[in-house]
Amino acid sequence: MGAMLISIKDMVERIIFQFSIRPNQTCPIIIGIDGLGGAGKTTLVKEIEQELSYHNCQAVSIHLDDHIVERKNRYQTGHEEWYEYYYLQWDVTKLTATLFEPLSNGCDNIQLDFYDKFTDTTSTKLVNVPSASVVLIEGIFLQRKEWKGYYNFVVYLDYPRELRYERVLNRDLYIGKYEERLTKYQRRYWLAEKHYMNIVKPIMNADLVYNA
Repeated sequence: MGAMLISIKDMVERIIFQFSIRPNQTCPIIIGIDGLGGAGKTTLVKEIEQELSYHNCQAVSIHLDDHIVERKNRYQTGHEEWYEYYYLQWDVTKLTATLFEPLSNGCDNIQLDFYDKFTDTTSTKLVNVPSASVVLIEGIFLQRKEWKGYYNFVVYLDYPRELRYERVLNRDLYIGKYEERLTKYQRRYWLAEKHYMNIVKPIMNADLVYNA
């Protein structure tokens, strides 16, 4: 599937249509907002939320980076750094059980572990999800095989690699100096992204590929 020149308004109209025809009217619709690092997923979700509000459509946004595991479970594990990022950054099995399955079964309240980067701890919080809502799940690697079947509709945000690289290297100052940022992205993040593109082919499998 190629990237489409489509407006936010048109995208939201498609989402609302999918909402209207969702198989189970007692469950929310689950929209995946997929894309690689620096593609602009968080910004896109905010724009979709705003447009949905014009249609009096309630949105619940879930940002996958809020639900990563503690550092001890994803750093210095004996695996290569890219493997740690792709396979260990999130507890895929637990998120399937606490996020995706309850949403697909129409659960009004779900309990999720939220990560606090300042204390490197997680705490469980209750998230209210009305049945007549659009759930926007935003994050990288959303179309991995364990989660792919739970979405009603997937948008893949495509953004030029050079611009994504420039954005993340200038953004993630917490990593350290520029050279440290570049090294970490080369060893950890970009190799994991390449792995995802090769094995999942998210552009091909998304319902809509969007160019910002």
